[in-house]
Amino acid sequence: MNPSFGILLKLGAVITFVVMQALIKATEGRVPPGEVVFFRSFFAFPVILGWLAIRRELRVGLQTARPMSHVWRGVIGTSAMGLSFAGLMLLPLPEVTALSYAAPILTVVFAAMFLGEQVRAFRLFAVGLGMTGVLIVLAPQLTAVSEGHLGTRQALGAVLVLMSATLAALAQIFLRKMVATERAATVVFYFTVSSTLFSLFTIPFGWIVPAPRDAALLVLAGVLGGMGQGFLTSAYRFAHASVVAPFDYASMLFAVAIGYFIFHEVPTGATLTGAALIVAAGFLIIWRERRLGLERDRARKAMTPQG
Repeated sequence: MNPSFGILLKLGAVITFVVMQALIKATEGRVPPGEVVFFRSFFAFPVILGWLAIRRELRVGLQTARPMSHVWRGVIGTSAMGLSFAGLMLLPLPEVTALSYAAPILTVVFAAMFLGEQVRAFRLFAVGLGMTGVLIVLAPQLTAVSEGHLGTRQALGAVLVLMSATLAALAQIFLRKMVATERAATVVFYFTVSSTLFSLFTIPFGWIVPAPRDAALLVLAGVLGGMGQGFLTSAYRFAHASVVAPFDYASMLFAVAIGYFIFHEVPTGATLTGAALIVAAGFLIIWRERRLGLERDRARKAMTPQG
């Protein structure tokens, strides 16, 4: 274990993913979301293969005991990605980032609903705090509908990103079931394959031949997406999840900076306030999960016979 290196890899993943989103946003909606998903997945594929080869896990990545789980996880994850990219074209980058933080909050809810996990008062409070933050970010967008076309676009963008966060949370539930039999290399490999293939089903909805500039941006976004996935997965090899998970929220800082300097987007008070509440809820959940993990470890040690 090397926590400092794990944190560095996690920050590298966070920065890479935010830059990837910025490149996609720079196409300004000229390329359909389904086609954007194809570029993001297809051009990440060589990077993923190279990463698996370097780790000598290429053969492991091809082995799976639950092929249909990868199919369903691919359907949900690809849909989440497409909705996120569609919302990205309609909302400022900081707002998209803030609303995407709803995913880990919703994962707690879905874990209770579908996995039977106990959610006690502490985590209920954290969920309530996080959802309050989501509503604060959403409120100005939903009330802006009366302002005409621009307001309607913003409201639609907010709904799309929230739907994406919901599906991302469901994908996490699938992952929690899959990790009992599937390795990280296998999950990464098959999701890249499935998202590439499923994106092709959107061709009838109007794919285009991108302009050279847009094509270059999307190819680079795909490469960065593959790099970010490699950084992210590697981070958990060097540090516990409870150590690196809080650094997800550094993406807000990068999103605000890129939004301001590249897209001239100034985050609103509602966005910053709501994001602060969502981040606080996320930290509370991470802290609670760490405490529960330590308690489980102590219980296992206490039950282990001493030689």
